[in-house]
Amino acid sequence: MNVSLNGFRESMVTFEAEDGLTAGVPVKLTANGTAGPCADGDVFCGVAANERCGFAAVQLAGYACLPYDGTAPAVGYQNLCAAAGGKIKTAETGGRNLLVTDVDEAAQTCGIIL
Repeated sequence: MNVSLNGFRESMVTFEAEDGLTAGVPVKLTANGTAGPCADGDVFCGVAANERCGFAAVQLAGYACLPYDGTAPAVGYQNLCAAAGGKIKTAETGGRNLLVTDVDEAAQTCGIIL
């Protein structure tokens, strides 16, 4: 892609981090004020930007680039959900309707607007 969307409408929130949460993975809320890693098929609320000392900065809005699993998502609005291994995938049912802005099939990553 010849343009960069990094930083577009980025919005971060600090949550307590559940054990096992690492940067760069889709996350869900697991308790009051606590974010944790998603399991396969979960609807994710954002992406862990970092984790330190039991707290995580979670990106809830803006552009994010994530690895995908399975078939490459098409550009445009797609229903997405978490996949195993900290990835995302096209949801067979349900999911979260998000704008896919770019897909890199060689790297198996896609850019989305949260």
